[in-house]
Amino acid sequence: MTTSGGEPDRDELERLLKEAGSAFDPEGVEALIDGVLAAPVEVGTSWHALVADPMTPTLAGKLDALQAEKAQAYHNGLSPEDFDRLPRAERLERLRQELTSQGLDGFIVPRADEHQGEYVPTRGQRLAWLTGFTGSAGVAIVLRSQAALFVDGRYTLQAAAQADTQLFEIRHLIDEPPSRWIGTALTRGAVLGYDPWLHTPNDVERLHAAAEKAGASLRAVTENPLDLVWSGRPAAPIAPVVPHADRFAGESAHSKRARLGRALTEEGAAAAVLTMPESIAWLLNIRGGDVPHTPLPLSFAILRQDGSVTLFIDQRKLVPGLERHLGNAVTVMPPEGLGPALDTLAAEGGHIQADPATAACWVFDRLEAAGAKISRAADPCLLPKACKNPIEVDGTRAAHRRDGAALTRFLAWLAQEAPKGGLREIAASDRLEEIRRESQHFRDLSFPTISGAGSNGAIVHYRAMPESEKHLEPGTLYLLDSGAQYLDGTTDVTRTVAVGAPTEEMRDRFTRVLKGHIALAVARFPKGTTGTQLDAFARSALWQKGLDYDHGTGHGVGSYLGVHEGPQRISKGPNSQALLPGMIVSNEPGYYKTGAYGIRIENLVLVQPVEDAAEREMLGFETLTLAPIDRNLIDPSLLDQEEIAWLNAYHARVRETLTPLVDPETARWLANATQPIVTASPT
Repeated sequence: MTTSGGEPDRDELERLLKEAGSAFDPEGVEALIDGVLAAPVEVGTSWHALVADPMTPTLAGKLDALQAEKAQAYHNGLSPEDFDRLPRAERLERLRQELTSQGLDGFIVPRADEHQGEYVPTRGQRLAWLTGFTGSAGVAIVLRSQAALFVDGRYTLQAAAQADTQLFEIRHLIDEPPSRWIGTALTRGAVLGYDPWLHTPNDVERLHAAAEKAGASLRAVTENPLDLVWSGRPAAPIAPVVPHADRFAGESAHSKRARLGRALTEEGAAAAVLTMPESIAWLLNIRGGDVPHTPLPLSFAILRQDGSVTLFIDQRKLVPGLERHLGNAVTVMPPEGLGPALDTLAAEGGHIQADPATAACWVFDRLEAAGAKISRAADPCLLPKACKNPIEVDGTRAAHRRDGAALTRFLAWLAQEAPKGGLREIAASDRLEEIRRESQHFRDLSFPTISGAGSNGAIVHYRAMPESEKHLEPGTLYLLDSGAQYLDGTTDVTRTVAVGAPTEEMRDRFTRVLKGHIALAVARFPKGTTGTQLDAFARSALWQKGLDYDHGTGHGVGSYLGVHEGPQRISKGPNSQALLPGMIVSNEPGYYKTGAYGIRIENLVLVQPVEDAAEREMLGFETLTLAPIDRNLIDPSLLDQEEIAWLNAYHARVRETLTPLVDPETARWLANATQPIVTASPT
């Protein structure tokens, strides 16, 4: 829609906007579309409601035409074509030139945004723009004559394939962390820059110590040098922010605010600064769509003792009527109002609570500069959000029933199609998504599906691409890790399927993974037990053969929120958070043979009190996920009677629950897939 020859269209759009009672003019609509284009594609046409409600068909057509026109010229700097236009080497050189102009000898580029979340909007994909690496964890350090990209074991192969190893050394994020590399790579007197919005205080303390050890210094920048050289950097994403109904949330936002406000009073804090969008979404019973696969409205908030909240968010994202849902005790301000609000809080003199593990260092720097009394404490929403209420628990059970039916329909289809030899990874995952989208309350996938055939299954966080995908061939294993976001719950499930006849080694490894999965599923543990204490249950059968896996055994899961939710987890790494009733966590041991195959069995489980506990209060797990486990991969001789009893009972429950929810052909396949195992070796 240009001025030359396009003025009548602009005039018509302006007329239609006025007739619809819209607060936008044509220029405002174009700016809004810039944000829509920077949001996930799942936004679809839902953004129309931000322009006018109700929306007329004529105006909707004009909006769609304008969006399509702007989309043709849209470049975010991250596509293969964008890297052809501006190669990696030139991007790195431009950054180094900007570092020189700012008097810096180096700069740290984390895979993070201002909210320190798992999913980062396009605008925040600085690491991907610089290196081409698109994994969910990593950091680059650029010095004048060398640069390094740090990734963990999940992404070693991916980083080497996506980044230019002539420009960046690939380092292990855990075995050789950035702080250690800094200590040896920096020269005495060097100045290493960092963006305080992209690091937590905990991160910065480690970096400061490393720089000092090298005789160098760490400097916070006021303008991110990478942002300055990222020509055409995308706008902040704009996706509609909508109410999340109490019938799904199980508790009103008013009740949550009052409850947490009382907790602040008990802790002697006047207010808490909230920087995690998932906490704000939970607290205010709102959902958005600013990042992929997690219904988050990117925002900040301040919660006070009286339960009042100041929400810092782009008001263009709020659907009409949301102010009634938020209520008079919630004040909406633009994001740039956060700094002055922190200054005001500091001037009031009370203690201000902020989480040094999740909040940006910028927040603490601003508070300290204003003379605030800072209480460093965990985000007050973390535990209440993690411990699901009865409505949320019932909702997630219902979501898992529907999700299990969808996955079972897919597995029945896969059993017919895979042996033909023509099925590829992307087509398989696309088919599962099609089936899931038919389910009630479906909103999105909960993460990009991991669809790995053969050796690709050995890449823990594999993402099928046209240039890397494989056929599902007879004699191989197919690993499928997937999940969905429903209004009443979030799912995450992994199944490993044999295509044709598996080898004895495959069956041995699969059965050992299954033994670990069962050991965790049936575990009983006293109140106060952490996931770290339970992790070995899932690994013991593998350890007996000198085998192991490098990822954690379990992560927390939200309720129509993040598929990865803290503070609970099950892993080797130390974690002081006890497992509490109402927490949902994954149970996903695995085994991976590089270049050959991968195995993972994942169900979500709910922490529940054990009814018949004797002297101590005991907890256990209720398995939520419902889908058959491939019996063709099980070696019954490796299972004891109790393990077989668990598997048969689980399959009976899967069959009884899902049969009424699937078509007759799938039901017949399910009946065969869940037949009991009747043999076992003597114990």
